[in-house]
Amino acid sequence: MALNIKMYSILCSILVPLLLSQNAEAAAVISIDLGSEWMKIGIVSPGVPMEIVLNKESKRKTPAVVAFRDGVRTFGEDAVNVGVRFPKNTYKFFLDLLGKSFDHPLVKAYKERFPYYDLVESDRGTPVFVHDENTKFTPEELVAQLLAKAKEFAEISHGQPISECVITVPGYFNQAERRALKDAAALAGLNVLQLINDYTAIGINYGIFRRKVGISNIVTFIYLMIYHLSGLIPFMWGRCTRTLGGFEMTLRLREHLIKAWLANGGGDVRASPRAMEKLLREAERLKIVLSANTEHYAQIENLLDDKDFKVLVTRAEFEELCSDLWSRVSGVIQRAVASAAGSGEGAKLVLAGGAARAPAVHEALRKVVGHEPARSINADEAATMGAVYRAASLATGYKVAPLNVRDAVLLPIQVVFTRNVDGNEKLIKRTLFGPMNPYPQKKVITFNKHTDDFSFNVNYAELDHIPSTELKYIGSLNLSQVILSGVSEALAKHVGDNVEHKGIKAHFNMDDSGILNLINVEFVAEKTITEEDDDKDSTLSKIGSTISKLFSSDSETPEKAEEKAEDKPKESEKNETKANETTSEKQNATETENKPKPKVVVLKEPIKNEEQILNLQPLSQEQFKESKNKIKELNIIDKKRVERESALNNLEAFVVDAQLKIDMEEYAECGTQEQIEEIKKLCSETSEWLYEEGYEADTETYEAKLALLREKTNPIFYKHWEHRERPDAVAAIRNMLNSSQEFLKMAKNLTKDANSERDVFTDVEIDVLEKKITETQSWLNKAIDDQNQLKKNEDIKLTVDSIREKMSNLDREVKYLVNKMKIWRPKKPVKKESDNKTETVIENEKETTPDTADGAETENQEEKPEVLPEQKEDTGGEETLQISDDNPEHSEL
Repeated sequence: MALNIKMYSILCSILVPLLLSQNAEAAAVISIDLGSEWMKIGIVSPGVPMEIVLNKESKRKTPAVVAFRDGVRTFGEDAVNVGVRFPKNTYKFFLDLLGKSFDHPLVKAYKERFPYYDLVESDRGTPVFVHDENTKFTPEELVAQLLAKAKEFAEISHGQPISECVITVPGYFNQAERRALKDAAALAGLNVLQLINDYTAIGINYGIFRRKVGISNIVTFIYLMIYHLSGLIPFMWGRCTRTLGGFEMTLRLREHLIKAWLANGGGDVRASPRAMEKLLREAERLKIVLSANTEHYAQIENLLDDKDFKVLVTRAEFEELCSDLWSRVSGVIQRAVASAAGSGEGAKLVLAGGAARAPAVHEALRKVVGHEPARSINADEAATMGAVYRAASLATGYKVAPLNVRDAVLLPIQVVFTRNVDGNEKLIKRTLFGPMNPYPQKKVITFNKHTDDFSFNVNYAELDHIPSTELKYIGSLNLSQVILSGVSEALAKHVGDNVEHKGIKAHFNMDDSGILNLINVEFVAEKTITEEDDDKDSTLSKIGSTISKLFSSDSETPEKAEEKAEDKPKESEKNETKANETTSEKQNATETENKPKPKVVVLKEPIKNEEQILNLQPLSQEQFKESKNKIKELNIIDKKRVERESALNNLEAFVVDAQLKIDMEEYAECGTQEQIEEIKKLCSETSEWLYEEGYEADTETYEAKLALLREKTNPIFYKHWEHRERPDAVAAIRNMLNSSQEFLKMAKNLTKDANSERDVFTDVEIDVLEKKITETQSWLNKAIDDQNQLKKNEDIKLTVDSIREKMSNLDREVKYLVNKMKIWRPKKPVKKESDNKTETVIENEKETTPDTADGAETENQEEKPEVLPEQKEDTGGEETLQISDDNPEHSEL
């Protein structure tokens, strides 16, 4: 929804697309690209690649519109259709009111563009839509309803609950706007993992999905300029302007159509909200069409006073209407490169946003950058897909390619406070986050001259990079005031010659959503102590010192010293002097080493602080709870309405279906004459009731009537189903009987009596199968005869379920013998030495012969021995079970 240009550098190490669910139970996460005009949703869930969520019309984007009419709330296309007839009840472009005071210039511009909305000031000083005498909607509540709808689309599409998301925001969003959006998400039941700047999301999308760079090129930097042009409140990076964007073009086209209407003798359309809404929709459609065509007709049926409107508009006329905008487009690029201090020279220009399709925009950009803008990304969905990738990297349960996202501060922040200097109060300003400082980041500011309670302000810093004409759109430059108390008490707790005050430190954090938070305020001091002071009362210390002396190599008792002196040969006086000097130096060094070293201990004392928001008061707990209940009631109403509509549709469909079927002979013969007449009468009465007073009945009444109809028709429908499915079931069991008979014939040749060398089956097994086939055949013949003697409206004797049961029993017997035949192995002769004689013994192949006790295999051995559970395969590094060669009992392992 904005024009954002940013020099964006991406390490190629993030350019390898990888997204794997590490946990089958990982929850799905979504991204929501919420603009002034459109909403797009991305999702990633276990086992499903990142994709765009389709709405109920199976479209990839949804108009950001909410409408209320006759107690029915609608969204998207349905809401747009309501807005043509009832503009006052249809809310759109309300994202542009988020986080703004009622006297904000953009709120005034909004009231001028949409005069049919009744906007009033709330207790917080923000704009509120008056829907009716009992209902009002804040911008946060309307945004929350859209976000909740996005959540619902994703849950319906993927069949699982959604609770976490990443939401894109225009880069120009200030602190108040970002906090308001997070409040709206909380009202919608969403946990925001991050508010990501739209151009940052586009950069991620470009880096992850569009760059074909090998992993070996990980040191390469890629510089991008992300150009995003659309929406009501455009902005440009480095220098900002809020009067350049797609909606501005639409408004100019609408004004052109109004003049054409008036020139042809039409009435005053400005006085008609419906006519103005129709003209706005047609101007938006015309703007898109003229991006691909040189001319097109604008036509509206029944614009005003039953008169139609039609006029030809050329692309040249459209470009002339916006001629002053094209030069500003190129100026944006030039100022952005200048703000990047030359690092953006030669950067690749990437277009995003629907309004960037305009040929005039392309031409203006091509001239200033000297090359064609990149068209390798989907301008509409790039931010959505980049944000959902970011969501996967932040959520638990997913593994993505390494992604280090650091954004830059566009609106610098400073701390302002007063300090007494020579008896005068001096205003001090300290920059906390300067322009283009990266975030997320923590910073600390120290106040080292204050000894009593004081306060400081957090404001926007000097905005020299923003034209003075645009400063008013930022709103109040004062963010908050922090009042500190208990300062002198904290200082008094830590005094002394060995205590050095380090000041009062305020800790701030700019989180990855670009929101500034005051973490805490504390007084810090350093206390210098020695080990001797620290341990002077310690008994352990004294004992340790004694032990140290006992075992010290440099300390000797007098007796030992005398002994050494006696053994030592006499030397010259000069040598003795040198030895004495060396001993003295050693003793001095030892004393220095043993001297306790000073230790510095950091002392911290929390300072009580109270932060007061100055620019726009956030929702209080009571206000949040009230808004939450309001949205909850709307959701309950929607749920009840959907349930009622579903019950009504189900009843209507069943009545029509029952009437059609009951008139068909194949259904009628499955019931008695009395049953058929009763059902016909009941269907006729229900149909008449539906189209008269029953159309306004409640859900329970519809469900009760549907249950009664099903109770009457189910016996007939069931019998019809049985008669229809029985022939196929009978054919299936006959086919199984034939196959079983063939298998039985083959199996009889694999017994000991029939073939001594292939005695796969026993006589008992053959008899069981033969008996089961005979029983099934006899049952089937008798059941068919009994069923054929009955009329179709009589109770069923040969049911499809009974046939399936018989087939299952027969199949179980056959499969048992088939599986046995698969695992059977023929016996084979082996040599066995006994009393120096060789005899041939027939043994099963699985048994181990003494000849293989030492690990040798027989000539006819076909399969390897089975591995016992205790044995482990040698996989390199794992413990392997060792078998001793002199232990033949384990040789079969």
